[in-house]
Amino acid sequence: MARIAVGGLHHETNSFAPHPADWAAFEQSDGWPARQRGVEMFGNVAGINLAITGFIDAATARGHTLVPLVWANAGPSGPVTSDAFKRLADEMLAELAAAGPLDGIFLDLHGAMITEALGDGEGELLARIRALHPATPLVAALDLHANVSDAMVRHADGLAAYRTYPHVDIADTGARCLPLLERLMGGQKLAKAHRKLDFLIGLPWQCTTTEPSGGLYRLADRLSARLDGFVSIAMGFPPGDTACGGPSLLAYAARAEDAEAAVAELAAAFAAAEPDFAGRLWTAEAAVAEALEGGRRDRPVVLADTQDNPGGGGTSDTTGLLAALIEAKAEDAVLALLADPQAALAAHAAGAGAWLRGLPLGGRFGPSGVTPITGDWYVQRLGNGRFTATGPMYRGSRMDLGPMALLRAGGPDGVGVLVSTRRVQAADAAIFRHLGVEPAAQRILALKSSVHFRAEFEPIAAEVLVVAAPGVNTADPGLLPFRQLPPWVRRRPRQS
Repeated sequence: MARIAVGGLHHETNSFAPHPADWAAFEQSDGWPARQRGVEMFGNVAGINLAITGFIDAATARGHTLVPLVWANAGPSGPVTSDAFKRLADEMLAELAAAGPLDGIFLDLHGAMITEALGDGEGELLARIRALHPATPLVAALDLHANVSDAMVRHADGLAAYRTYPHVDIADTGARCLPLLERLMGGQKLAKAHRKLDFLIGLPWQCTTTEPSGGLYRLADRLSARLDGFVSIAMGFPPGDTACGGPSLLAYAARAEDAEAAVAELAAAFAAAEPDFAGRLWTAEAAVAEALEGGRRDRPVVLADTQDNPGGGGTSDTTGLLAALIEAKAEDAVLALLADPQAALAAHAAGAGAWLRGLPLGGRFGPSGVTPITGDWYVQRLGNGRFTATGPMYRGSRMDLGPMALLRAGGPDGVGVLVSTRRVQAADAAIFRHLGVEPAAQRILALKSSVHFRAEFEPIAAEVLVVAAPGVNTADPGLLPFRQLPPWVRRRPRQS
């Protein structure tokens, strides 16, 4: 059996988000574990829907010896500081240098990291690792939203991206990396093919439970089986302003011509489907009116506040959709999650059943024109923000969101707001239940999320409306002021 080093580094960079990812951001847990180093890493990622967890479980079952490196994650935000990247990369390299002889290396990476100095954080990390281990087989799992660079493909022997958005297969992707690594460690040489597409796809339309994305991923699976190889689609992360931005197609096969033929077939399918990457974006006011139209349904209407999705670098504190709900006097409506540490602390200081008179809520970090909503808020329930996620995407994650509160606008029957101290997208029912709210019993669920919410909440929804209230996670990449994206990449799909 083989001796394999295992580690991970995650950051999804929104170049237009206001907050950088500094060292402290990687040391703070939120939806995923905080920075881990050494053997304790294995216990702290156990049972969570992470690629590193899936790989560890699969490799352990096969009898491989695993050598822990570093696991680090910071929530999506602005670029990673140079200091944080240096310290994290130095830790990873130090652990690798101390690991002794290795048969293989597995890394759980995101693939869309931009630092203050680098447009391709993962490419640089892989280059440094390859310099230390020039011949050791190296395979990495990537997020579906990776902005894959030529350097990443060159320095890794294999890259495998998630196949679902919502990402319900994160751990499965880690497990899928093991057979690829085992083939490489066994001496098999695999040819690589990598092709960049020439248009960006907005996050809401990358969803694989809808078309055309679903069909394109099914094609990739068929091509993998036909090749007896590995084919991946990385849809790219549009708010990452980088020279390697945009979707990528990857194939690994015994013969170079087979790998190239696979990416060519996929590229042709994407070109044919390009006009279908579109959908309606609702204003906050129109979405609320639609949700209230025709009386109460037997299931909630979900309003996706996509442009304030913290999973895409949103500040999770914008107030446009909340203001529309309050203005419409929407009944049985709850918005989650609004990250406001000051309001959460004020609620805990006042206690459940108290009033917070004249409290400005949210609107501190959003884009120009986003302001707090100042009013009287009834403190209905309090929570410590520590609970275990139960839904398909965040499954098993021991969340730690800091002090939380359920506030009601203007009284106990007003619009509800789930307030947290730390940002995480509202993609798990446990977030609501932690504060005594049953999602299925609501008339309107307003969720700061782009797509991940669908795995948990679409099955209970009467309707899903994607809302474009002001926020920094811009749904239409054609509106972004890119500086690094190559000019040949169209900012949005061409429409027929």
